[in-house]
Amino acid sequence: MARAVPETHGDILAAAARRFAVTGYKGTSLQDIARAVGCSKATVLYHFANKEALLSELMAPAIAVLEALDARLAGTTGAAAQEIAGEGFVDLAVRFRREIALLRGEFPDLLQQPAFAHIQEISERLIAAFAGHSDRPSARIAALVVLAGIAETCGEFIDIPDDELRPALLAVVRRALEPVT
Repeated sequence: MARAVPETHGDILAAAARRFAVTGYKGTSLQDIARAVGCSKATVLYHFANKEALLSELMAPAIAVLEALDARLAGTTGAAAQEIAGEGFVDLAVRFRREIALLRGEFPDLLQQPAFAHIQEISERLIAAFAGHSDRPSARIAALVVLAGIAETCGEFIDIPDDELRPALLAVVRRALEPVT
């Protein structure tokens, strides 16, 4: 029996997310996505200009939340910046952990794409907020370890319920960051 031809935008997005999670963004072609959906590559291209556009749409909700967090951090300093950054990024990472999981190991390459270039700047501001805007190298190192650790943990522990993962991550954040006076 032939499969029905799903030509919806959502079906293609879902298939792309599954393929990216299995073979990575770079390891997945539009033809792979089309095959997974059961349609032609032309159908995929009808809905998305290219693979980058597909990834951009998959990541758009997470990026919007990251941009909102960045806006909330503007003008904050010290302990307030650390608290907003910690809670905000943990909430983002827990909520979008499936998206984070499909980008694991490919994030530096993806930042080179025009659609994601501004994420590097936001990441740098987030690290500064995690450090409480301290210039001390130890504070910035701890901030980067915490930021990367949250992302890696959320990508790894997809099966842990949100109500267990969130408090565990927040406890680690509070222990790892240098207090700002």
